[in-house]
Amino acid sequence: MTDTSATAPSRSRGRPREFDIDAALDKAVAVFCERGFYATSIVDLTNAMDLASGSVYKAFKDKQAVFIAAFDRMQATRDESLRRAVEPGLPPREAIHRVLMFHADASSGAAGKRGCLLAGSAMVLGTFEADVVQRVNTGFRKIETLIAALIRAGQKDGSISKRVDGEATARLMLCAMQGMRVIGKTGRTRAQMRQTADLAMKLLD
Repeated sequence: MTDTSATAPSRSRGRPREFDIDAALDKAVAVFCERGFYATSIVDLTNAMDLASGSVYKAFKDKQAVFIAAFDRMQATRDESLRRAVEPGLPPREAIHRVLMFHADASSGAAGKRGCLLAGSAMVLGTFEADVVQRVNTGFRKIETLIAALIRAGQKDGSISKRVDGEATARLMLCAMQGMRVIGKTGRTRAQMRQTADLAMKLLD
């Protein structure tokens, strides 16, 4: 797919036109988060992405192709945001706290009500084809692997108890973070989600 931000002059409805794919996919992510894959129609997507159907079908084969591209865009954006939150040189224990707070903030307010594409996809994983399943599993593994590595680093510098089982605790923290993303759909405050993140930190003592 070619990414271009140039827009062509106004054309008749249904005729393909150039568009900013990243901006369009960000809008598709929001729709899939709110409605889920199966409840989202092509009409929902074209309306949200502000595109004629011809433009969508020119860039993507079908709804699943839009979903996969949106999922990849979401992952790349989230990974970059998380990378900025966990800056190089940050003490391991503080880095884990930042990761938890990142998910707590994403699980509260309007963002929380919108939902999480990763968590939402996991709940209907058995209905997806292998390429989507692989992406969801990879997304979870990234978080769990990051936390496990930070726990090991924290045990080396003495900020995390050596009694902590790093792999099991990383898995439990992953469950807590994804649970926050699910509960956030019901409407929770930032203070509530941050309190949950602070309690999760006690697993490291």
